[in-house]
Amino acid sequence: MLTLKQLQFHYPNSRPVLKSVNLSFKPGGIYGLFGKNGEGKSTLMKLVSGLLNPKMGLCSLKGRSTQSRSVATLRDLFLVPEDFELPGLPIQTYEKVHSSFYPNFSKETFYNLIEEFRLSPNQVISRLSFGQKKKVLIALGLAANTPLLLMDEPTNGLDIPSKSQLRRILASYVDDGKCIIIATHQVRDLHSLIDHVVILDNAQVIFDSPLSDVSEKLWFGKASKENEASALFSESTFGGKAIFPREDRDESEIDLELLFNAVLTEPTQINTLLNSINHG
Repeated sequence: MLTLKQLQFHYPNSRPVLKSVNLSFKPGGIYGLFGKNGEGKSTLMKLVSGLLNPKMGLCSLKGRSTQSRSVATLRDLFLVPEDFELPGLPIQTYEKVHSSFYPNFSKETFYNLIEEFRLSPNQVISRLSFGQKKKVLIALGLAANTPLLLMDEPTNGLDIPSKSQLRRILASYVDDGKCIIIATHQVRDLHSLIDHVVILDNAQVIFDSPLSDVSEKLWFGKASKENEASALFSESTFGGKAIFPREDRDESEIDLELLFNAVLTEPTQINTLLNSINHG
């Protein structure tokens, strides 16, 4: 569905933000795009949506370059940005302005979500809190029913109950024809949703793997005197959480935050073990 080939980008008079990025995103899953602040997650989302043009390389959605920002391409994607400005319109007017652009837009879905988010269609958007404004955009993005949904830090500005609500809504939204890419540094917020993890560091992709492969090759548990020597990565405190080769152990629950920290610290060890799936 979405292909990035040798994508490179830098802002004027700055270091490279993205270098030689090669990624492929398929329908039917939720991708987590992780990285520390300033590692290019938001830039990548803007490149995919056509808001920025790459310095080199290609970004294509369903075989069409996103750089062209053609109507056909823009109708196939929706971006919920991290930062935004919304007009002083009632929610229902804002919906009418935007819904006609998306051929599969569902008014029923939109207004059901507005109700679920405890908002009213006649509320003026500019008078809402930041979190409420974000909920309006999330409702619009889900109701647009585009094949590709991009969400940049969607949990920022949401309280804990709203984060749980968002997880439940997203889990019911994805189907075989849709792809969701969620960029975040808040790994914990969406751990139960993600099918595939991509990690950016130092302007490059240092990890790109479905979680099914992670479950097959890695085991998440506690470090002890007996097993600490075989740990691929462990927290600094004794008896803390650690990652081991799975070998003949039962499947464990994936700790995405621990995986993220492990990949940043020991990318070669983690990737070498996962890559053995294709060779062993």
